[in-house]
Amino acid sequence: MILTKAQYDEIAQCLVSVPPTRQSLRKLKQRFPSQSQATLLSIFSQEYQKHIKRTHAKHHTSEAIESYYQRYLNGVVKNGAAPVLLELANEVDYAPSLMARLILERFLQEHEETPPSKSVINSMLRDPSQIPDGVLANQVYQCIVNDCCYGPLVDCIKHAIGHEHEILLRDLLLEKNLSFLDEDQLRAKGYDKTPDFILQVPVAVEGHIIHWIESKASFGDECSHHAYLHDQFWSYWNRDRVSLCCPASLVTGITSVSYCTWLGIIHLGCDV
Repeated sequence: MILTKAQYDEIAQCLVSVPPTRQSLRKLKQRFPSQSQATLLSIFSQEYQKHIKRTHAKHHTSEAIESYYQRYLNGVVKNGAAPVLLELANEVDYAPSLMARLILERFLQEHEETPPSKSVINSMLRDPSQIPDGVLANQVYQCIVNDCCYGPLVDCIKHAIGHEHEILLRDLLLEKNLSFLDEDQLRAKGYDKTPDFILQVPVAVEGHIIHWIESKASFGDECSHHAYLHDQFWSYWNRDRVSLCCPASLVTGITSVSYCTWLGIIHLGCDV
């Protein structure tokens, strides 16, 4: 279903005062029953990520990191099985996976002769069994599996969803007997930045001539559209001389075609 700008603003405003937990997501679904779980989760995740970017710096001061580390040590001494790190992250309003990274880095700095590399940290976060301390490994694991916005588990899910949607879109194009080139074919031709599909024979959709299609497995809020314009779509425009697509309800002044579904945003490069 189509989500209006007013409906989106209402949902986003509701998220200002709720923690990033699955319980909050369930309450959000109860308040907005007409919206799909996937739509609410995507908005929920994007709004929380904006919040984390705004407050990121204060959690990375040396004073803050040392305070978190000492609180972690004191907590696990009392009860190593309790979700000390997870509760600490929720208390200070920081993503559990990011809190786990801070504490893991601080722990390794104390116990290893050389500073840990980013690749080592990432590997341990993906597989906490590699962490040399069993208590910390369990604490990190609890943070990873309970974080619905950040972390290797979330990254894996997002990647899988994105890949699935590209396959669904490809199947739809084949079903409609449309001739197209996919990303792999375009890269083989020397394209550096490519949409998901370029139509070899443009088609008309609601009065617009469509040249290319870009599928995003996430909610297309105004901030996301501006980022996609800067990072991707302007290069398509300059190269292929086609226009860009953003929901008119979110970005005024641009004539466009865009379909918002539970699958995400499908952007259609078109002539205006």
